[in-house]
Amino acid sequence: MKKEKVLHVITVSFVINHFFGKQFSYLKEKTGNEYHLACTPSINFSALADKLDYIPFEVEITRDISPLKDLTAIIRIYKYIKKNKITKVVGHTPKGGMISMIASYLAGISVRIYFRHGIIYETSSGFKRFLLKTIDKLTGFFATKVVCVSNSVKEFSENDRLNSPNKNIVLGLGTCNGIDTSIKFNPNLSNNDLIEQLKVKYNVSDNKLVGYVGRLVKDKGIDELIMAWLLVNEKYPKAKLLLVGPIEKRDQISNYSKKIISENSSIIFTDFVADTSPFFSMMDVFVLPTYREGFPTVALEASSMEIPVLITKATGCTEAIKNNITGVYISQNIEEIAEKILYYLNNNEVALQHGKQGRTFVKENFEQSKIWDLISNQLKI
Repeated sequence: MKKEKVLHVITVSFVINHFFGKQFSYLKEKTGNEYHLACTPSINFSALADKLDYIPFEVEITRDISPLKDLTAIIRIYKYIKKNKITKVVGHTPKGGMISMIASYLAGISVRIYFRHGIIYETSSGFKRFLLKTIDKLTGFFATKVVCVSNSVKEFSENDRLNSPNKNIVLGLGTCNGIDTSIKFNPNLSNNDLIEQLKVKYNVSDNKLVGYVGRLVKDKGIDELIMAWLLVNEKYPKAKLLLVGPIEKRDQISNYSKKIISENSSIIFTDFVADTSPFFSMMDVFVLPTYREGFPTVALEASSMEIPVLITKATGCTEAIKNNITGVYISQNIEEIAEKILYYLNNNEVALQHGKQGRTFVKENFEQSKIWDLISNQLKI
């Protein structure tokens, strides 16, 4: 079997564990391939290289539209491909995808794979929507294969004609990387000492905890979640809302939400944490009132930890749970979010049953080694 030199391209190091985890180590042992990763410079990017078995290439790839910086990134990646004799290139997210697909096309790479992690323009309008859609179309044009992270994304891509439909594939039932159900997201292997330390740190003991993990932005429905929480807290004064993730400047939540988060003692805000798994162990219910996803891996992580999931029917989300079996669908309606949270808080046996069924669902369909085998067998990377 020919040993390949594979270059993956992303924009920010924040996504490395989510997109890859130990995928490179697994595939390297199976195929003997060499894995390179291009990303905007950061301490985290360099620190993870040895642990996750990739060769780092620092190149600034902005998330915003910046023609001069984008052209510079394309040239640098082109030169890197030539110098290191890269044989296959894989781009992630619209900007990382566009830069990498153009550079690899110009470099004469015959295998150019774009992972479409979602439809970035789905909640945009006007010129911004047109621009973002054009970028995704351009990326799809230069790619030889497009991996849609869910069947919903694939359907959306084909309806909007983002690229030739014969380029589109979905890995199994979806996701880009799968879930580590054996160790990291295994409730039977939770670090009880660490969990107790976290409970002390955040002043929770026997409190009911409703949780959210991810970026705190408008598109995730955080403003609606905060308002719904105020209704829940009236019924459950001792319950807590656990928000695990950073408040971002892009797509900012309202100033009112920020004020409530900082002042309301029933809300715990952790900011960014590198390892979210112990926080899932503290939760009784997981909520994701999102407007836009590709495939919400975080919902699978919660299910793998035997937590019932409340989630909207946004793109990709309908495939992340089994309704009334592993979780329940919600809308972004504030009263409905509160009602469904209260449903689980008031019905502990149902919550436990949905949580256990959720773990079975994830183990059967999204265990990471199964997804990695699909990546190896279907994509040959």
